[in-house]
Amino acid sequence: MEWYLLINLFFVIALVYASVGFGGGSSYLALLAVVGISVVVMRPTALLCNLMVVAGGTWVFFREGQVEWKRIWPLLVSSVPMSYVGATITFSREDVYFQILGFSLLLAAPFLWLQPHEQSSVRPLPVVWSFAIGSSIGFVSGLVSIGGGIFLSPVLYFLSWGRARQISAAASLFILVNSLSGLAGQWQQVLDLPWRFVAPLLVVVVAGGQIGSRLGARKFDPLWIRRITAVLIAVAAVFVLKDHWF
Repeated sequence: MEWYLLINLFFVIALVYASVGFGGGSSYLALLAVVGISVVVMRPTALLCNLMVVAGGTWVFFREGQVEWKRIWPLLVSSVPMSYVGATITFSREDVYFQILGFSLLLAAPFLWLQPHEQSSVRPLPVVWSFAIGSSIGFVSGLVSIGGGIFLSPVLYFLSWGRARQISAAASLFILVNSLSGLAGQWQQVLDLPWRFVAPLLVVVVAGGQIGSRLGARKFDPLWIRRITAVLIAVAAVFVLKDHWF
């Protein structure tokens, strides 16, 4: 029963998160922690699920004409090496990892909730700022093993970087490249994964992600989906921290 519940929850999370360009890594990690999966398995599993979700989502946003390459590239180029560095860091105590993850999610949730429905105007972001934002979020993303979209999206909204769907597309592409970079940093752990456990999770998140990205690009109201996502992230943070407090 626990296994089938986990499968269904992964599907729902992928659908909801993909509709706003996210991969769902934070909630995958929380669920895996609840069922007692070790950190060395959790980190690459969450990144693989992220990758499966946002790969399809990025393609959908690209076909919808929402990918702004000229403005996205500095964020991507600066984030990838730092995500790799963060992913290579190991923790002598699992509690330290969960504390960093939990508090970073608690910080992200209210900003996701508060970000506006749509920008009244769009302002160009200087390249130096893009590099600073991309590198810092990339490092944190690699460290906690999520793609970083939940951190990037609120920042881009508050800086009036683009329209709602352009920011969702940027977040999706950001998660894609940083999940790949994070997996490269954890390559040995990826090779040692229990694939009979991981493979079904990958299948269901692909299905959920495809449905969610299509609904998000065409039908869903981004404001309310982001707020639902903010609640899910806050719940994930509570679950992560409740057993790993100082």
